[in-house]
Amino acid sequence: MGRGRRPSSSEGALKGDRTVASNRRARHDFDIEETFEAGMVLTGPEVKSLRAGRASLSDAYARVEGAAVWIENMHIPPYEMADTRGYDAKRARKLLLHREEISRLIRKTAERGLSLVPIKVYFTRGLAKVELGLGRGKRQYEKRQAIAAREHRREIERALGSRERRP
Repeated sequence: MGRGRRPSSSEGALKGDRTVASNRRARHDFDIEETFEAGMVLTGPEVKSLRAGRASLSDAYARVEGAAVWIENMHIPPYEMADTRGYDAKRARKLLLHREEISRLIRKTAERGLSLVPIKVYFTRGLAKVELGLGRGKRQYEKRQAIAAREHRREIERALGSRERRP
């Protein structure tokens, strides 16, 4: 492969295009209305650790402060080969969004009950990105209803699937 040339689709995807971490509880605990893609301001060892697939979004949340969006409690463990003096694995990291998106998020999060939840961290074209979901928290009975509806849908699909297999 030549210098500076991107591989074609027949040569496969870029090595860095993949999901690093996902927050599976986000869709269970929140009714996600809208999603946003944001870049992250990271240090070199943090990027290396993300490329190694080491990150956790379990307790992470995003907040709008002034004219900036920050992600809090996202755990990126230190990269083994880097200097770890003064390294904080759960530091607040600034997210990169367009000004219009930030002003829209300010208006939306001012509404009662809407929260910014990180859904997944991934690399696209070599850049670390985070997918944010703007959602309303579900109550316990809503979660039970969603589980019941999902189970009901699966039973119907199973019944239809077994009926189609018989000649």
